[in-house]
Amino acid sequence: MSILKNFLFGFVTMGANYGSINASNALPGRAEALKGISEVHAFNGNRMFPPFPEGTKSATFGMGCFWGVERSFWKIKGVYSTHAGYAGGYTKNPTYQETCTGATGHAEVVRVIFDPEQVKYSALLKNFWENHNPTTKDRQGNDTGPMYRSAIYCEDETDLELAKKSAEKYQQNLSDRGIRGEISTEIKLDNVFYYAEDYHQQYLHKNPGGYCSMRGTGVKCTL
Repeated sequence: MSILKNFLFGFVTMGANYGSINASNALPGRAEALKGISEVHAFNGNRMFPPFPEGTKSATFGMGCFWGVERSFWKIKGVYSTHAGYAGGYTKNPTYQETCTGATGHAEVVRVIFDPEQVKYSALLKNFWENHNPTTKDRQGNDTGPMYRSAIYCEDETDLELAKKSAEKYQQNLSDRGIRGEISTEIKLDNVFYYAEDYHQQYLHKNPGGYCSMRGTGVKCTL
């Protein structure tokens, strides 16, 4: 997976200024959502599409390749459903191949549907910070490019404030352990999410020996 992604990324956007991608020059995408995505979560059997149970909330995280990221969240008690997808960019209903070019502006993400009565948003943030390296801009392990950026896309202003405070706290945790890298995580209010193709959904449940690039810093997040 890593080799394919990096090939596509380099082939299509070689020499491009990725920071110049905006709503006017991003790939146009399409009006219709991608089809053929299962309505049932392969790991826990819950719904993949709305409506979700009353009282649940959503949180969206970018931590590199979404395969391992999704697995790290579906294991958490109180998480109802997880969805691999694309967010943070401009192209409507992008495909995997389009996102790999860097010309959609999107990051690979996982949307988490959770019950705040069973698991706090802070617990999801803790999982986020501890299971990837937020100081490596546009890169996680061997996967490079803006689609692999560290990102938190929040459902509401309350979660946005908590996410920003958690970044400050984790930056202090890193400094206390002698890690000087600056957190590059994109944190913003953004509810726009596009599902990835069906074969990406719960990939590591369907393919237990599949590729996973998740590597944390080894530093605990003391929220």
